Amino acid sequence: MSINAPAHQPSPEGTRLGELWSILPEQSGCDEAGVLTVGGVSVAELAEKYGTPLHVIDETGLRRQARSFAEGLKERWPNSEVLYASKSLPIVEMYRVAQQEGLAIDVAGGGELRMALAAGVDPRLLHFHGNAKTDAELAHALEVGIGVIIVDNEDELDRLEQLLTRPQRLLLRVIPGVDAVTHASQATGGDRSKFGLPMDQALRAIDRMQAHPLMDFEGVHLHIGSQILGTSQFAEAVEKLATAGRFKTYDVGGGLGVKYTYDDDAPTVEAYLDAIVAAAKEHLPADAKLMIEPGRSVVARAGITLYRVVSVKHTGDVFVAVDGGMADMLDVALTDQRFEAVLANRLAEPWEETVQLVGRQCESGDLLVDGAPMPAARPGDLVAIATTGAYSYTLANNYNGALKPAIVFVADGEARLVVRRESYEDLLALHAPAIG
Repeated sequence: MSINAPAHQPSPEGTRLGELWSILPEQSGCDEAGVLTVGGVSVAELAEKYGTPLHVIDETGLRRQARSFAEGLKERWPNSEVLYASKSLPIVEMYRVAQQEGLAIDVAGGGELRMALAAGVDPRLLHFHGNAKTDAELAHALEVGIGVIIVDNEDELDRLEQLLTRPQRLLLRVIPGVDAVTHASQATGGDRSKFGLPMDQALRAIDRMQAHPLMDFEGVHLHIGSQILGTSQFAEAVEKLATAGRFKTYDVGGGLGVKYTYDDDAPTVEAYLDAIVAAAKEHLPADAKLMIEPGRSVVARAGITLYRVVSVKHTGDVFVAVDGGMADMLDVALTDQRFEAVLANRLAEPWEETVQLVGRQCESGDLLVDGAPMPAARPGDLVAIATTGAYSYTLANNYNGALKPAIVFVADGEARLVVRRESYEDLLALHAPAIG
């Protein structure tokens, strides 16, 4: 029997489980054998059935989080729309869930567009981002009836002038000049950003779109960055966006950060929405449409990644090596993001060691958690890394010939496979011209 109510989740002496429950998926618990459960399903059972590495998604918590954005913004600003920033978890099932929960979708490439369409998403709900959209991508988006294209630059306008045969709704991405407090790789709103146009160039592009008979210019878009752990920067961005002029639509992007570590203090959805809407009421037209684009903050907490311990070494440090690594958890190396881990099959045992939790890829930088407290690990143990719902699968790669993991959604004691594990046959299929 799983213990899922927060008030009853165990926090044995010598562990930090009391804090970890706020990072693990909402529907997490501990069964009578001391094994982690998600959605009422033992992770030991999941690992046995589906193998490891394995991404596990709490579907109930995921859907609840999506609704909190859609319903919360609508309550505060009725003429509004929430877009799921699909680069955070671009899988067919997630596109389907987002639409079911009342979210529109943003895509940033031809592959994401095709996955959204495969999920049955209404093309009119799709918004196409990107700073270097190709002619082929734009042509396909127009062919399927894309809802909105977010224009990044004047070269893109040149392409659209050649491709448009009927009216197309457009937004323009602007550079707000807001330097987000986040990792450098995740800041997108500063004056040196590769995305969008500064205000002087943006005004020229707006004039051009408004003069074109097939360009239905609706408004402006910005995005200041990702994993932002304060609300004041979002309010500042709204104020800066208002300086572009009075339009029908203002898309203020996403970027709300999440609690990855015991020490992180992430804003609640409610605090984030309060800050955005308060700034909108002060600076934007009262009848304008307000849009936001949460991604990480929708899916991150809902996911964990399961690994099997392969070896334990006591050399200069205690190294606990697992059967995955930076091939399926690249975010650590890319952004220096700290994650927390737990021995998922021995939750209640005291955390006696501080270990280097490392992967199997041939890089010293393949360090999943630097200084992870846990019981003395043994080969065969299960490790769960928390808060991996966002960007883990997005950034998956074939380093050292690694295979991309499977993904399961769990809810109400049932698990369903939504992405199968990549096979060696899949890997070799791309090399068929060389194999003969």
